[in-house]
Amino acid sequence: MATPPEPDPAVTEEPERGPLRRCLVTRAQGRREEMLRFVAAPDGGLVFDPGATLPGRGLWLSADGDVIELAVKRGVFSRAARTQLNVPQDLRAQVEAALTRRIGELLGLARRGGAAVSGFEKAREWLRAGRGGLIVQAADGSPAERARFAAGREIPCAAVLSAATLGRIFGREQAVHAIVAPGRLARMIGIETRRLQGVAKDGVSGQ
Repeated sequence: MATPPEPDPAVTEEPERGPLRRCLVTRAQGRREEMLRFVAAPDGGLVFDPGATLPGRGLWLSADGDVIELAVKRGVFSRAARTQLNVPQDLRAQVEAALTRRIGELLGLARRGGAAVSGFEKAREWLRAGRGGLIVQAADGSPAERARFAAGREIPCAAVLSAATLGRIFGREQAVHAIVAPGRLARMIGIETRRLQGVAKDGVSGQ
């Protein structure tokens, strides 16, 4: 009897249950909130679902720009969906832009709710008072100044947005340092910045 062929890993069905998802390209598993979810749109297009809330079966990738480009090149989305999908060639750039917007929305929500401030002095005051849950810094700022600001504190740091992008979020021309208070928003922003760092070229978005 002939040995049955190995199933194509890109079309192997996996239920969307539990905290882990498998990347269509690398086959590595990761936590769902740290990966990238895509869904097939009714019109045959492919949609990035940054919040993992859209209906439909998720097509998951690791948060890595090179993985996205390989997925587009190899046609893994269409094979996984078992239908021909219209996949944009600039998918990596679209994902980067969507994650940048998502971080901006979350930081804006934190700022409006009094859970985030920007500026060297204000942010340092929060650090001294123990109000720091996440340090957000401009990736194109001085590495020495960023290190001096953090001063070895055991607080997560994120540096993926440019000073201009970070400044727009806080209503300034530029911003290099920001602090988010401990809590759910700080955790969410930390996850999104790690996803963006993996996707953005050179790890910096909005230069």
